[in-house]
Amino acid sequence: MARTRHVIPFAELGRQDVGSVGGKNASLGEMTAHLAGAGVRVPPGFATTADAYGELLDGHGLRGRIEEQIVRLREGVALDEVGAAIRSMTLAEPLPPGLRAEIVSAYEQLGRDEGRADPEVAVRSSATAEDLPEASFAGQQETYLNVRGTDRLLESVHRCYASLYTDRAIDYRERMGFDHLQVALSVGVQTMVRSDLAGAGVIFTLDPESGFPQVIVISAAFGLGETVVSGQVDPDEYTVFKPSLKDPELDPLIDVRVGAKRRKAVYAEHGLTRTVDTTPEERSQRVLTDTEVRLLADWALTVEGHYGCPMDLEWAKDGRTGDLWIVQARPETVQSRRAASTLRRCRLTAAPGTPLVDGTAVGEAIGSGPVVLLDTPVDLDRFPAGGVLVTGITDPDWEPIMKRASAIVTDHGGRTSHAAIVSRELGVPAVVGTGRATQALPDGQKVTVSCAEGGRGKVYDGLLAYEETETDLAGIPATRTHVMLNLADPSAAFRWWRLPADGVGLARLEFIVAHQVKVHPMALLHPERLDHADRCAVDQLTEGYLDRTRYFTDRLAYGIARIAASRWPAPVVVRTSDFKTNEYARLLGGRPFEPVEANPMIGWRGASRYYSDGYREGFALECRALRRVRDEMGLTNVMVMIPFCRTLEEADRVLDVMSEDGLRRGENGLKVYVMAEIPANVILAEDFAERFDGFSIGSNDLTQLTLGVDRDSEALAGVFDETNPAVTRSIETLVPRAQSAGRPVGLCGQRPSDDPAFTEFLVKTGIDSISVAPDSFAAVKQHVAAAELARYGEGRTAPSGTRWPQAEQPSPSRQ
Repeated sequence: MARTRHVIPFAELGRQDVGSVGGKNASLGEMTAHLAGAGVRVPPGFATTADAYGELLDGHGLRGRIEEQIVRLREGVALDEVGAAIRSMTLAEPLPPGLRAEIVSAYEQLGRDEGRADPEVAVRSSATAEDLPEASFAGQQETYLNVRGTDRLLESVHRCYASLYTDRAIDYRERMGFDHLQVALSVGVQTMVRSDLAGAGVIFTLDPESGFPQVIVISAAFGLGETVVSGQVDPDEYTVFKPSLKDPELDPLIDVRVGAKRRKAVYAEHGLTRTVDTTPEERSQRVLTDTEVRLLADWALTVEGHYGCPMDLEWAKDGRTGDLWIVQARPETVQSRRAASTLRRCRLTAAPGTPLVDGTAVGEAIGSGPVVLLDTPVDLDRFPAGGVLVTGITDPDWEPIMKRASAIVTDHGGRTSHAAIVSRELGVPAVVGTGRATQALPDGQKVTVSCAEGGRGKVYDGLLAYEETETDLAGIPATRTHVMLNLADPSAAFRWWRLPADGVGLARLEFIVAHQVKVHPMALLHPERLDHADRCAVDQLTEGYLDRTRYFTDRLAYGIARIAASRWPAPVVVRTSDFKTNEYARLLGGRPFEPVEANPMIGWRGASRYYSDGYREGFALECRALRRVRDEMGLTNVMVMIPFCRTLEEADRVLDVMSEDGLRRGENGLKVYVMAEIPANVILAEDFAERFDGFSIGSNDLTQLTLGVDRDSEALAGVFDETNPAVTRSIETLVPRAQSAGRPVGLCGQRPSDDPAFTEFLVKTGIDSISVAPDSFAAVKQHVAAAELARYGEGRTAPSGTRWPQAEQPSPSRQ
């Protein structure tokens, strides 16, 4: 009879061994055995087996005594009493002698392989029901880092066994319907990576908020990775676009956010770890270089491909050698299980006012209730169901309370913190990393927590009205008229990836400038013209950038790239900046560069700025960002649209300026469109068609300039009407004239969302596309389908006209 093995090296394990060593250790073995050839590095180690744990339970009737405690729990005995009793019994039961001997032998062999006695190791729990596609036990049991020496190792293994019955683990298994005694525990012992001298973090092979599958999201902080997972820090976040990652000549990094990283976990003097403050330099620095981000992303893509499902990984960098390592891998269990055919959305229906606090939004829901301000977990009966949990950070001990909360708000943490991971699984909205929620939100105050407004979650005073809707995406009809999206906020772009839209008909550059860049481009180019206060503010905003113009192009390029990636390879039409002078002046440092105009609405805006001495250098930065997105990141589905182009001569000058800045129409497939919002664009349609590749009707400005009505005038609001015959006839004139020249025509505006009759009118003109806000998409698509049915009949066989093209390459590449 073969001897029962208590310990197995990672190199001898694989996915088939989940029942013996748990998902975590089985994955480490799988990667060690099968992915080393692809360059994926996993620190060596070994795992104890479920049989070894079974021997512990069978000693002195421990299994039966645990079962008695579970019965007591179900009879009403308090969870913390039952958990404490089971843990105490487990720690009192000696480890079986055979197990002790095999652990010591394997540890000594690990030391010989490493070339040193008593190497530091990480000791991690791995439940045999852990990391399954239908459930995630991540963080349920204990992990011990920087464990050195056999005595400390055996003690840590014993404590891992006891941690199978922490209060949070018992509660989770009860909630998920797992039989406690059918879940065994394996312990993984793995050589420590000296990330205390460098950094560590988490990788998701999809966007963890929206489930968007075309990106890899890497979180990073200095020191050991426990600060990222526990939510003690606001980490860096790097977003990598998978299609561009596959081309070695492209830059796949489409977004970088540098987190505060105020704390880090390092080795303690006498073993284990401690948490210390980071330096001011560390807080402003990136943890990973572009090269390191790409390497980790390559590995993550390899792991995902091998497993055939989205993955959640942990990585670490050794500060002594500079080497990167994958230290954990598990299937992602939240977004990958969401129904792809249903889109659920929440929307505030009341004016919210100014938020009390804001932070990173987790989930896309809204919750409300009284604030329950806590420093530590409390008994469940002391936490009211539907309360809003407000605390500094959470860990697995908080989970029984978290599932009773209507929303969760924390001072610390990012999108991969414990609070974020658990709230996603529970479907509870959370706002993490607010920095001051525990000071700003008094206990008992009634608040509304909104994660439905983009990447920033907000906490508002009072119980605000909101609505929840579900859209059956399978029921949205196909149409010959393209229905596209108007997107402005890059942080929210991934939320809409499931919509069957035909692309983005309008991405407004000025929104990205106002909300992510926040500074006037000319202020970065000519800081000598700023007053002292503005100069200091610009210095603070651009900290870490030796070249301040790079700050502008980085932020702008990342914003454009997120929107473009969300619809790849469908067209994404990016309109260059169309601030009015009074709006530009409100940007940081903008006042010295903007004249005061009596009527900015028809003043120095749009195309007229791009070739003028007062903004020519600023437009060059816009062009640089667009060129970087298309040519370096490979998002060639980006098209450029020029707003408010008054004359043919102006069109020629703008196109010449763009060419000088490397954006040449037709080069690398670049298409340049023009807004049709001035009567001259309609009257001279054929002439503008010679210069541009398509038209997009801006119905607000076209109405304003056709009727001579200031669209912002309250006194003339009754006159402003996009359905006025003068406006509709202009549209009816433009569409066939542009199409006869081989140019597509679209319309981007609010009116189709509000007025089905206007949508029907557009379809009757034969327009090529209609671009609407995402929350109006399903309704407008239905209206378009009905109008097409009325016009063309069941076949909808009308000539397709000139269509908005997709990027030609199946994956981004240089041309």
